[in-house]
Amino acid sequence: MTAQPTLLLVLDLAGTFVFALDGAVTALRVTRLDIVGAITLGMVTAIGGGIIRDLLIGAVPPATFSDWRYLAVATAGGLIAFGQGRWLQRLTLPITVLDAAGLSLFAVTGASKALDYGLGAIQAVILGAITGVGGGTMRDVLIRRIPAVLHRGLYAIPAIIGAGITVAAVRGGVFGPISAVAAAAVCFLVRMLGVRYDLNAPGPPRAPR
Repeated sequence: MTAQPTLLLVLDLAGTFVFALDGAVTALRVTRLDIVGAITLGMVTAIGGGIIRDLLIGAVPPATFSDWRYLAVATAGGLIAFGQGRWLQRLTLPITVLDAAGLSLFAVTGASKALDYGLGAIQAVILGAITGVGGGTMRDVLIRRIPAVLHRGLYAIPAIIGAGITVAAVRGGVFGPISAVAAAAVCFLVRMLGVRYDLNAPGPPRAPR
């Protein structure tokens, strides 16, 4: 194993909770949902990226279905978002912070788990990013919105950076609680800088007039 199982489990469950909360609140902002819809979209946001990752690396059944804690934590996040939806929807910055935190945690755990299954460095970085952005992308598709990762702010790039640092730490033999938190912190900081200064990934060149 490339990292301590307990560390990865804690990071994974923390990311699952914050993404479920953020996913349900985001969905409630865009469309009117009942309790089933809110919990469902919260769970999709929280576990979608991890399921995609596990299927791609052959970790079946995915951890979401083999460990009841993932579904329980995701359900709790969706329930809290539904119950406190009106209050939470007014808290734009805290929700953005939660989203950035979930992205950061999943980028780290996704890359580390990919390495555990024998994938190369580049593949692990890609799967770390997919773990971070996959659930939100699935949620946006379900509510008929262009996925944020495709058009808004720095989103995939911070996930790639966090996953890259994780891979470097693992390959350097220094991966542990401190380096995992550091990788997540860098991802979080880059994401929040993108939000603060309205930074975006390069777009297509404008047509000449």
